[in-house]
Amino acid sequence: MPTPSVSTEPLIEPSALDRQSINTIRCLAMDAVQQAESGHPGMPMGAAAMAYVLWTRHLKHDPSDPDWADRDRFVLSAGHGSMLLYALLHLTGYDLPLDEIKNFRQWGSKTPGHPEAHLTPGVETTTGPLGQGFATGVGMAIAERYLAAHFNTEEHPLVDHYTYGIVSDGDLMEGISSEAASFAGHQGLGRLIYLYDDNEISIDGSTDIAFTENVPQRFEAMGWHVHTVDDGNDLRAIDQAIRVAKSETRRPSLLCVRTNIGYGSPNKQDTAAAHGAPLGEDEIARTKEALGWPSDAPAFHVPDEVATHMREAVETGQEAHAQWDALYDTYEAVHPEKAATFDRWMRGDLPSDWDAVLPTFETGTSRATRASSGTVLDHLVDDMGAYLVGGSADLTGSNKTHVDGQADMQADAPDGSYVRFGVREHAMAAAANGMVLHGGVRPYVGTFLIFSDYLRPALRLSGLMEQPVTYVLTHDSIGLGEDGPTHQPIEHLAALRAMPNVTVIRPADGAETAQAWRAALENTSGPTVLALTRQGLPEFDHSGDASAEGVQRGAYILRDPDGTPDAILMGSGSEVQHLVAAADTLASEDDLAVRVVSVPSWELFEAQSDTYRRTVLPPEVTTRVAMEAGCTQGWHRYVGDHGRVLGIDRFGASAPGAENMRQFGFTPEHVVDTVRELKQA
Repeated sequence: MPTPSVSTEPLIEPSALDRQSINTIRCLAMDAVQQAESGHPGMPMGAAAMAYVLWTRHLKHDPSDPDWADRDRFVLSAGHGSMLLYALLHLTGYDLPLDEIKNFRQWGSKTPGHPEAHLTPGVETTTGPLGQGFATGVGMAIAERYLAAHFNTEEHPLVDHYTYGIVSDGDLMEGISSEAASFAGHQGLGRLIYLYDDNEISIDGSTDIAFTENVPQRFEAMGWHVHTVDDGNDLRAIDQAIRVAKSETRRPSLLCVRTNIGYGSPNKQDTAAAHGAPLGEDEIARTKEALGWPSDAPAFHVPDEVATHMREAVETGQEAHAQWDALYDTYEAVHPEKAATFDRWMRGDLPSDWDAVLPTFETGTSRATRASSGTVLDHLVDDMGAYLVGGSADLTGSNKTHVDGQADMQADAPDGSYVRFGVREHAMAAAANGMVLHGGVRPYVGTFLIFSDYLRPALRLSGLMEQPVTYVLTHDSIGLGEDGPTHQPIEHLAALRAMPNVTVIRPADGAETAQAWRAALENTSGPTVLALTRQGLPEFDHSGDASAEGVQRGAYILRDPDGTPDAILMGSGSEVQHLVAAADTLASEDDLAVRVVSVPSWELFEAQSDTYRRTVLPPEVTTRVAMEAGCTQGWHRYVGDHGRVLGIDRFGASAPGAENMRQFGFTPEHVVDTVRELKQA
């Protein structure tokens, strides 16, 4: 690979003001952690110099408008070093006053222990679980390149920015970073630049007790451009390394910067003691003296000359933003339709009347809900076009996530809207977070429900960050059959439902699946999980009051007798068919009036009024049976003390799906027998 060309602009000439600014960052980090009596001072102290060079010399951002579309994105993957980011945000003029720095890690502050994207202006993504930021940044770089491919012209580079990050030893140890790095190298994400804070210290001590691989060779093998800086305080060398990385257009870049954790601390520099605990008042005093900090300066002191210098970012950012606005105006004049589409995508708006394209399904036919989902996607992609970007973790044919005619995204085809993530579930989900955080695309990702275990931390962050990623999780029960218990989810629905701000929908037929997609795409404040079957399910009659639009309310009456019900049968997904059949039997053989309630989403149901919930599940009807091919945990809230839950609280078995269902009691007969037992009790 040829050596990239380098910018001819003069390299940074380190000055006393540069050093003073860097030490201000270090001192703010020490003081905030000390006042909070909690936190991680060492990383901000060691990485302050390289962060300073990046933020003052290279990062394109507008502190007065943190949401400017063409800003560079910065990811602090080493989220434990949050005070580094907070100090930079405060000093460069974001809406993060010094009082918030003083209130670090306290109730109600905008400076939590680890950065939170939905809370603090200028924080691009929530980090802290190591490796997540690394993979999320990959998604941001994908979105940048994708939008550039769709909207840029030679005269109007509307999308023209980088994704930067600072990553740590711990980030690179986590498996997700290997998944994401491999994928980024394959995709050739040339505008992705990570600075590696190579301080050789983790919580347990020196990294050589557990981490002795050759990091540069590892990343070179995965297709990255790698550059090494031997001294993390050499501002010229860091500046040069970033320039070289920016000129590399075909490969992502890892800049390995050798730093000293707790830099300046006479007793704790280069030790694990500087990692995750306050330095202590005495050590802070010694450190400030070693850094040449004024001995009479109070805690949280920001020299006037540093404040003036760092706040130049506001004017510089506004100028860059104004230049982009002018570029946009000419772009809009020449390409009005493309400009309107760009605006709509960046706002996250769906096309008008988009839900009118949702398909209908013929009553009495049979199909798996994963197939129904694929049919829905066919219509959605046809209507929404490239705004809807999706992929699968090497299970495309099984997940039904690809649409005919949908082009693959590759290094030489960055405008493709279908992403082949490979067997990388964890990185896939984190990258989807990055794509939606970047803005301009609406991602969906697919794998088997059982493998939600492999992406749970990223899905959890989708919920925490309130990001609308759609998770298409198929093969949702023991009904998948012969692959056996290793692939048959049992506890997974309960585990996903336990996550705050995650909406789980398990539709019972095609009509419900279409409405599940509608709910997912209308949900703009959190992720949605679609749990879909491999096996075929009958299409129900949704005429009259049994409209599948009831999915939007989480639970609805699918079948109702005349008068007050004698019993209520409820469930989700593939088991609803057995409830309907059982209701027919109980009506004809036992003269019982039985209501059937489809409950595709607990979260949507719990969001309804108490009146609606009591209408669907009237308290006076105490004979209740719930059936779901998953663990029984949680259903007791709906069946009450006098009801029964039919589920599976053990691992499944390798057998044809229908036989599995019969052997484990997912049959109409089991429901009928259970109702009779409850009536006789």
